[in-house]
Amino acid sequence: ILGMNIKGITVRKVLGERGSNITKETYLGLVVDRGTKSVSFIASAEGGVEIEVIAEEHPEKILRAQSIDGVFPEVEARAIAEALFMDPRTVEPVFDIMRKLFGLFVEKDCSLVEINPLVFTRSGEVLALDGKINFDDNSLFKHDDVLALRDMDEENPYEIEAKEKGLSYIELDGNIGCMVNGAGLAMATLDMITLYGGVPANFLDVGGSSNSEKVVDAFRLILRKGTLKVVMINIFGGITRCDDIARGILQAFEEIDIPIPVVVRLSGTNEVEGRGLLEGSPLLPAESFPAAIQKAVAIAGGVAP
Repeated sequence: ILGMNIKGITVRKVLGERGSNITKETYLGLVVDRGTKSVSFIASAEGGVEIEVIAEEHPEKILRAQSIDGVFPEVEARAIAEALFMDPRTVEPVFDIMRKLFGLFVEKDCSLVEINPLVFTRSGEVLALDGKINFDDNSLFKHDDVLALRDMDEENPYEIEAKEKGLSYIELDGNIGCMVNGAGLAMATLDMITLYGGVPANFLDVGGSSNSEKVVDAFRLILRKGTLKVVMINIFGGITRCDDIARGILQAFEEIDIPIPVVVRLSGTNEVEGRGLLEGSPLLPAESFPAAIQKAVAIAGGVAP
């Protein structure tokens, strides 16, 4: 196993665990429920499989307990503890695990804590055989012990570099490079590209107060993907000024070899000035959001590389 490449990541560590004589597997997790703005337990008597599959195919098998005002939901949690294994010997151990999970979730500012599977063995033990924890990145400054666990070898180096430069970047599998300001507009851009038959190559948010240097950095990141056919720049200027973006684009063309077409849509603050700066450049302007997407998808061929 050591040295194997799994989904682009080289295995450098292996965790060994003694075998268990399992009689039943279940799922137990804690998530942030955005709908109710609370921390909620999600559990199922069926473990060892993806909880999303159970929720989609058998929603009646999902058990829930919602925290109110950050307080551990004792009554609902005990009901889950009784229902998971349907064995009186497991109620107190499961309830104790749920209480400790809740404490961990709150103390460490988690966004997800799950045990899959939580099992009952023939010898009468309740064991967490596999688990996963996600932390709120915005709270990591408070948790040096969590930061110490970070394994940079498991992260995309381009995404790390982007974060250091104030950019939000996630690499995807397509051939249309995307440079957008604002996470919401970036997600809408990816959706629209897909709607028109294209495949985005990345998510890249240059932020709400972009300067020319950030635009150049964004170009360098995007162009490292060798399968690109076109770069799509979609800017809606609020705090971001379109003329700042335009200057960054022109600076990028001076400093970087950009061998593929670049489609640009500028709208909002100083859009007239921004468009004026780009006149006479090799860029392909678009007046509207849909027009820009359609032009980029057409250049890319409308298919994945």
